[in-house]
Amino acid sequence: MRQTWESRIQRAEHLRSDRPQFHEILSFYQTLLNAQAEIYRFLRTRRGWLPSGAIESDLSVLLDAIPGLLKAVKKAAPETLALEAESLMRANSSEWVELLSDYWASRSDRQFFAKAVFQPYACWAREAGVSLATNRMVEASECRCPFCYGKPQVAALTIKETSSESGNRDLVCSTCLLTWPFRRVVCANCLEENPAKIGYYHAPEFEYVRVEACDSCRYYIKSVDLTKYGFADPLVDEVASAPLDLWARDHDYTKIEMNLIGV
Repeated sequence: MRQTWESRIQRAEHLRSDRPQFHEILSFYQTLLNAQAEIYRFLRTRRGWLPSGAIESDLSVLLDAIPGLLKAVKKAAPETLALEAESLMRANSSEWVELLSDYWASRSDRQFFAKAVFQPYACWAREAGVSLATNRMVEASECRCPFCYGKPQVAALTIKETSSESGNRDLVCSTCLLTWPFRRVVCANCLEENPAKIGYYHAPEFEYVRVEACDSCRYYIKSVDLTKYGFADPLVDEVASAPLDLWARDHDYTKIEMNLIGV
């Protein structure tokens, strides 16, 4: 399973055409993916520069890539988010250092702009083999990203070995987008192993996407089954199956990590 910014954009475009009821949310997400892809390409192709992993040092370069994202969000986002984008256009470098540093310290999924900027930056840092500096202590866990200790955004079911009957389960990091292997019937939040404590829910209109909910911690994650539909993209199809999140919330489950759309 290898997704790129281009493949995510193409998948969002396909789903936007295929599911008119989600046209608005997917149009915005496609715009956001395009803006993130521009940040990633800008950083990756900058001659003679590699990220240091320290926001304070890298921000002088990153700041040149951020305005494009803010303009895109201002144009395509809902009013509240668009106004915030307009406000951030006037932010100076020290304010951006504070914004991104706060996000890196708390990793809050409610910090939309910081997360949107950090994803392509962290993705390129990971691919470049650069460790991300942090002043916070996060305990290593199999349900945390092995590179940046980020929470999982979504799970994906794949078949990596032809002899496997049940398939494999991967988690996708919400920060650097790394995919790493994870045990099949285990809670991605509290590591509950009792199958009786882990429930599954899917709807006919999303036959290859399901909610995996834990009755021990009351958290859930969505899982995209690539063995049923190999053209899916875990991040994009997770966004496009928002009604499943409504079911989970109606049953008092909390999402491990909200996606960039805030769902």
